Amino acid sequence: MNRRHLLLIAAACTLAPLAAAAHEFKAGDLVIHHPWARAGAQTRPGAGYVVIENHGAAADRLTGAESRIAEMVELHTHVMENGVAKMTQVEAIDVPAGGKAELKPHGFHLMLMGLKQPLAEGDTFPVTLVFERAGKVEVTFVTEAAGATESAH
Repeated sequence: MNRRHLLLIAAACTLAPLAAAAHEFKAGDLVIHHPWARAGAQTRPGAGYVVIENHGAAADRLTGAESRIAEMVELHTHVMENGVAKMTQVEAIDVPAGGKAELKPHGFHLMLMGLKQPLAEGDTFPVTLVFERAGKVEVTFVTEAAGATESAH
């Protein structure tokens, strides 16, 4: 192996953990995986999605969120009412001990109300998730394509 190969291997070994960790966040017993949102051409409300795993023995609850890119962030879910899918605000989202909460399209999600700019594919933005036990946790959301149904990361 020549010096150039060694340098490339060293660089890959150094950057790989950063890339893997860049979209996973830890707060105590909680592991927050791949926060993402869909791109949108306008500043109408956007939605944010994430998977939250709880590796602890005590349950936690996501009770809120905030972000500087939106006037407010609400916790929402989809419900069927008279055969029509409808979004509704929820007070909290349970994260069971030893389990997980999935915020995904057509389920629980963060509603980004009063966006201050359109969400463009490839952009990142900070969101602070607020948990009953774990407290405030800042994570970085990645904006995926407009029609995305899951994170590409």
